[in-house]
Amino acid sequence: MQHALFRWENAVIIALMLLLTVWLPAPFAWWPWFGWILLGSIGVGVLFFSSLTDVTANAKLLLEQYQQRFDINQLMDDGLRRDVHKALEYQRRIEEQIHNRKDSLIKDRLEATAGEITDWISNVYEIAMRVDRYRHDQLIIEERRTLPREIEKLTAQRDGTENAALKTQMSDVIDSKTTHLQSLEDLDVRMQQAGLRLDQSLTALATIYSQIQLIDSQSINNGRANRLQADIHEQVAQLGDLVDSINTVYNHSFDGIG
Repeated sequence: MQHALFRWENAVIIALMLLLTVWLPAPFAWWPWFGWILLGSIGVGVLFFSSLTDVTANAKLLLEQYQQRFDINQLMDDGLRRDVHKALEYQRRIEEQIHNRKDSLIKDRLEATAGEITDWISNVYEIAMRVDRYRHDQLIIEERRTLPREIEKLTAQRDGTENAALKTQMSDVIDSKTTHLQSLEDLDVRMQQAGLRLDQSLTALATIYSQIQLIDSQSINNGRANRLQADIHEQVAQLGDLVDSINTVYNHSFDGIG
């Protein structure tokens, strides 16, 4: 609605209305003093209404708003950037499908569904951000490369020493590094699973998009719409759980585990 009101065309109409009111207040003898104000108000109203009812323009605007909120330029990985862009495109098409609906009952049900799809997209973006940061986390990359060699070297040194106290201390260090390496390997598996989950989520979004196109009045009665909402709710919940589980083992804001 804000976009519909603050269009540049409205600014031009208002500016012309004010100029004409001041410089040409009565172009005709019968012209009322408020004539230009009336015409300008009508013009602004027509543009405002057309903006609200222009489905294609509204869908495009919605996509732009989501692209600002879910900034794909924050992602360094080309594949993840494409995935989020594709998710946003499905969101735009779903919103356009809903706005095109004439049946108010179906439209109301689908608009409730669209709200959860926004949560879905938000979770997709959050997962993509975490996977992206992990893939470019130089500290973790370096540790996964060097830790096995460090453990191997320390093990050889421990086995070669006769000093019991030194042997015990080295064993403690080896255990600590081994535990850390295992945590890194577990994290790597978790992030690989998250990447696969993103692919599955995009496929599910494509399926939802197709199903929304098939929703009709009969679907409301036979429960298809309820199943669709349940599927979306389940997807959102699963992705939300995945985001939470990643957050427990990897802090993407500070590039590291914990």
